[in-house]
Amino acid sequence: MRDRSSILHVDLDAFYASVEQRDHPELRGKPILVGGPAPRGVVCAASYEARPFGCRSAMPMVEAVRLCPQALVIPMRMERYAEASRSFFEVLDEFSPLVESLSLDEAFVDVAGSERLFGDGPEVARKIKDTVRSRIDLVASVGVAPTKFVAKIASDLQKPDGLCVVQPDELLDFLHPLPVSRLWGVGKVTFKKLDDVGLRTIGDVARYPVDLLRKRVGPAAGDHLAALARGRDPRDVVPDRRAVSIGHEETFAADFDRHADLEPVLRHQADRVAARLRKAERRARTVTVKVKYGDFKSVSRRLTLTDPTSDGSVIGSVAVDLVRQIPVDGDHGRERTVRLCGVAASNLEERDAPTQLTLDEPTRQRGEELGNVLDAIADKFGTGAIGRASYQEKQTAMAKAKARARARARGKTKKKP
Repeated sequence: MRDRSSILHVDLDAFYASVEQRDHPELRGKPILVGGPAPRGVVCAASYEARPFGCRSAMPMVEAVRLCPQALVIPMRMERYAEASRSFFEVLDEFSPLVESLSLDEAFVDVAGSERLFGDGPEVARKIKDTVRSRIDLVASVGVAPTKFVAKIASDLQKPDGLCVVQPDELLDFLHPLPVSRLWGVGKVTFKKLDDVGLRTIGDVARYPVDLLRKRVGPAAGDHLAALARGRDPRDVVPDRRAVSIGHEETFAADFDRHADLEPVLRHQADRVAARLRKAERRARTVTVKVKYGDFKSVSRRLTLTDPTSDGSVIGSVAVDLVRQIPVDGDHGRERTVRLCGVAASNLEERDAPTQLTLDEPTRQRGEELGNVLDAIADKFGTGAIGRASYQEKQTAMAKAKARARARARGKTKKKP
């Protein structure tokens, strides 16, 4: 363990919801839910005004609206959140080269080598909070500790707008009263195993014999939990936050039951993915399509391209070919309606990396140049200013899906005695 608290966990509070309230001042102070509309949508972020009613992320939107009827449901704008995330990481990079991303809105920062420039860990934490607020008009909570595990817990304890500092000599006093659910790796199954033998706090785990803990939860998990409970976490901050994939998926208001109607949806999603690739200055070699059926079973298909691309039309064509390999339309004698589909691009590389010249090179260049033009127009006039005809086709397909869903529901009703 370090002899000083120089690891920070920085977390933007209610990120998606805060971006919406920042961009739309009329939403400030109001309960808002960011995500897909009821009845099929899921809450991706709940503002702090909505949380006292029990609303939280990953909750079905219909349940959240029932708990907080006055909440405003706001659709997601991933491009806007990605832009805010880039600004956030630019701030972190100013204070240390050792920044490890966990998601769009949170990261570990090792400031041990920056103390002569910016001060000790708590001082850097205050400066990061002030810079995030002044530059991008968002609020961050920061935990400061000698280990990653404790810094992560600390950032969560005083939200929103929190700053929690745990010094090395305070670490065990800080950890031991906390519930065992705070330990990384304790899910429902492990929690029950610990609870069955009376281990309800981290201090209980720390005092429990390691050999008995290993028998209770398994050797690897036992050693892991015992180390964390005793304040041992030797992991360094790893400064590598390059995305391994970029994707876009949607849960539909009504199930789809036709390949033909899924195809314009996938093409539109592919354009969204391609735009994010270009903003990140990346190309992708692998395209993956994911489908989730009405019974929540998921199927995916992927293809690795000969040449990397950030062209939405190429990604879209591959996605359409892949989805045709996935049973829909009542295949195999049973109904297979689709409640969610998505497109992801992975196996990423730098956009300016050298590529092997092929006969298709001029076509690829034209496709990516068209994407650059679309990006420039969207940046100047907004994302809805221009788009492919596939967007209108997508809206038509979704209307057809709703109509057929109503017809299926009527058919099932008639069959009832």
